[in-house]
Amino acid sequence: MTSFFTSKIFPILLVNFIGILGYSLVIPILIFIVTDFGGNGFVYGILGATYPFFQFIGAPILGRLSDKIGRKKVLIISQTGTFLAWLLFLLAFLLPETTLWEQNTTLTGSYMMTLPLIIIFLARIFDGFTGGNVSVANAYMSDISTDEDRNRNFGRMGASTSLGFVIGPAFAGLLASTLMGEVLPLILAAIISLIAIFVINFRLRESVPCIVDTGGVSIKNVRRFFQVEHKDCFTEGSETLQSENGNGWLRVLKIDGVPLLYLVYFLTFFGFSLFYAGLPIYANSILGWSAIDLGIFLAYSSGIMILVQGPLLSAVSKKMSSETLVLLGASLLMVSFFLLSKPDTTVLYIANTLLSLGNGLMWPSFLTLLAGIGTQKTQGSIQGYGTSMGSFASMLGLIIGGTLFETITTAVFFMGACIFLIIAILMLFQRYRYAKLHRLQGA
Repeated sequence: MTSFFTSKIFPILLVNFIGILGYSLVIPILIFIVTDFGGNGFVYGILGATYPFFQFIGAPILGRLSDKIGRKKVLIISQTGTFLAWLLFLLAFLLPETTLWEQNTTLTGSYMMTLPLIIIFLARIFDGFTGGNVSVANAYMSDISTDEDRNRNFGRMGASTSLGFVIGPAFAGLLASTLMGEVLPLILAAIISLIAIFVINFRLRESVPCIVDTGGVSIKNVRRFFQVEHKDCFTEGSETLQSENGNGWLRVLKIDGVPLLYLVYFLTFFGFSLFYAGLPIYANSILGWSAIDLGIFLAYSSGIMILVQGPLLSAVSKKMSSETLVLLGASLLMVSFFLLSKPDTTVLYIANTLLSLGNGLMWPSFLTLLAGIGTQKTQGSIQGYGTSMGSFASMLGLIIGGTLFETITTAVFFMGACIFLIIAILMLFQRYRYAKLHRLQGA
């Protein structure tokens, strides 16, 4: 156990956990904040889509930047943006609830756009644009992993994410029930983001070998050191390195295996966005749940995923390929989304169990596949554009999910089931393609 806390992957796991903890604190209470300030399900869907839309723009920029100046510096930039966004979010609670406009249509429903809601939108915009920390963290994990431990490491990354989602929603429900209401979880989220900045600065080592803190030493001497100790950094010449670091969208798509994996990335985020857009409205309007009830439901899901992404994934990844695990996970997710449409608490928890099991097996295995392509000099770009695909899918899913739930209610989860069926079919194709390739190589 001591060796784990001193291992090279522990700091990035800690950074990931802290970041997710701060983010997940707000998930169970956001729908209540929106409605308290005059919004409805439509506004909630648009607000949820705001973050991924601007992450869609910012993630590739930060990913490419991390290939050039290093993962550590970009993580600090990203986390600082998150901290400032939470301060802006808190500002909304100090402003008067001045109504800027009202609307009541069949498409949007009835809502009021107030001044605090506008400030919350601005906070989500700012956080989204600097929110490339996920892609950079994944690129960092890819940098420090080998083919032998990559699946296990990404499983641990997923477990740290799930642990953040266990503690965050549970604390959010409890804190929101105090006299300070929704303000207290937001204050805690800001403090957690500030802590993450210090952890990155003091605990995280740069993972890109050509990027170093010179400590006052001249760049010329650093270059001479790397020419001796890290010849791969300079033997191809600065022009080649610059070309690789400057990967554009089309150049990344030409890498073998990337188009299909990006399609799976898009569909996965689109399917889960339907879940995250519909669930809070479902809980609030149909099930009559409180923030505590929703927090417990989400914490239960994350608790299952910790067990799956930790010991279970570590064991099964030795016997099953990543493609098989993604296929199995997508199949479980398909069944879980079908069950989510049944407004019965027992059935919903069964669906939640299957969803957590499927997600816990699928997502780390998928990230392992994505991290296994390209080179260290291109992983930032690959992960950045992948996050961009996920952000675009989330934007569409949250808008469509929030809007459709106002009209077709739980039938929106059937759409999610169909999406994960498509993913399962794609992974069957991927398995067939790899099997055929291996047979040709064996011949």
